[in-house]
Amino acid sequence: MDTSFDERLKALAERAPVDVLHGGRKGVEKESLRVSTDGTLSQRPHPPALGSALTNEYITTDFSEALLEFVTPAFANTWETLRFLCDIHQFTYANLGDELLWASSMPCLIMPDGDIPLARYGDSNVGRMKTVYRRGLGHRYGRAMQTIAGLHFNYSIPESFWPVYQDLEKSKHHADAFRSHAYLGLIRNFRRFGWLVLYLFGASPAVCKSFDAGGGAGLAEFDKETYYEPFATSLRMSDLGYSNKTQASINISLNDLDEYIRGLSAAIDTPEPDYEKFGLLVDGEYQQLSLNKLQIENEYYSSIRPKRVARSGERPTSALCRGGVEYIEIRSLDLGLFDPVGINQNTMRFMEAFLLYCLFCDSPPLDDAGWDEVNANHAGVAKRGRDPALKLRRGGSRVALRDWANEIVRGVQQVADMIDGGSERPDYREAVDAQMLLVNDPEATPSARILEELRERKTGFFRFALQCAEKHKEYFAALAPLGEDRLAMFEKEAAESLLRQRQIEESDEISFADYLANYYAS
Repeated sequence: MDTSFDERLKALAERAPVDVLHGGRKGVEKESLRVSTDGTLSQRPHPPALGSALTNEYITTDFSEALLEFVTPAFANTWETLRFLCDIHQFTYANLGDELLWASSMPCLIMPDGDIPLARYGDSNVGRMKTVYRRGLGHRYGRAMQTIAGLHFNYSIPESFWPVYQDLEKSKHHADAFRSHAYLGLIRNFRRFGWLVLYLFGASPAVCKSFDAGGGAGLAEFDKETYYEPFATSLRMSDLGYSNKTQASINISLNDLDEYIRGLSAAIDTPEPDYEKFGLLVDGEYQQLSLNKLQIENEYYSSIRPKRVARSGERPTSALCRGGVEYIEIRSLDLGLFDPVGINQNTMRFMEAFLLYCLFCDSPPLDDAGWDEVNANHAGVAKRGRDPALKLRRGGSRVALRDWANEIVRGVQQVADMIDGGSERPDYREAVDAQMLLVNDPEATPSARILEELRERKTGFFRFALQCAEKHKEYFAALAPLGEDRLAMFEKEAAESLLRQRQIEESDEISFADYLANYYAS
């Protein structure tokens, strides 16, 4: 165990209020494919009753017109976040007709790339930019890969914590600079320890053959319709999912906020010869936003991102320059097939305690050797995380996953006890204890349970995921109707979002080319 970790927790226990870790803000962004009753990708447009995908605060789309994205506000309590996410699902299902929400991160029965519909956001410059960006993603990485869905967990440490922590750390920096420095330390440690999230919550050990990648990726055949890896935890987070050689060549430092911003900005400004073949403007239609390594900041894929809420029209890097890191976005969680909304309170509570563990551990800068270890461990656990022969790399040595995981989770238990301090129930400790059981029993992990379900039912991945989607629809149909206030809120937001989209379209006064030029000049 890291000595400084113990020292920090001891100092907090002795000198900070008992509720110093209470009230961190938690929000969720959850993606789900809309599918027909036979499990094929929906070809229908975004349902009008859900409002404008461009401006609705709670219900939008991601890459495809069929890839819904649900966004909760950030709440202090996990039950509030979960309830709001459940309500979004219930409202959406009431307006989907006979369609289903796909239950898994790995996609449904999909068609060739050219038949996967891009998300549409209207005729405004900002709406066109969002669609062109997605067209560029399709060219660069393939549209099928972009139908992979995930769940993003957003977290900000309580504001009242920072002055206390800065005093304990004896830092003389400006408060914003100290907070950003501490968040970046957390982020580096999440990259070091984040393989544990794949092991505990990975739920994509198999994929439908229609994804058309299994044979080329060296996966084994489970049955006539399924590829899989026997010990995989998250194929979504493996080289089968979010990875390509250009992204791998982009080196973004996490050692300093200014270095991080400069690295992202450089990638946006650096030409990429591999992308020139797609062209920029072909027959009057934009194929991508630029010919550079990244079109915009969000194209850079990472399992965790430093974030600040951006103002209207403000770029993410500009927001970070303005005020530093405000919260973090975790992007490595698969959709939980066994949870109707894709996540539960235990997962959120563990993630909160785990992120604080990453904060309190020493976090030296990541050098090239450190990045090699981070990437090797991530890739190994994604594809072989339950393999008893797997060894992880740690400081130049090899260590058993279970040994290192037990050490980490014991530390997370200590953090959970502090979060629970002054509470009536040890909710956080119980959530972490539940994950400790999985550390010592790989067959109890979600990825192992999914493969066991396939074997017991003698079925493939696609049919099992479709059955889960059908059960989830039944679950929401059986719930009591949404409360009048919540229903009215969603209906009002849907209606007003359509009005806001029209207002944006009517207010455009410059060409799309000029709009892009202004965006990149900002």
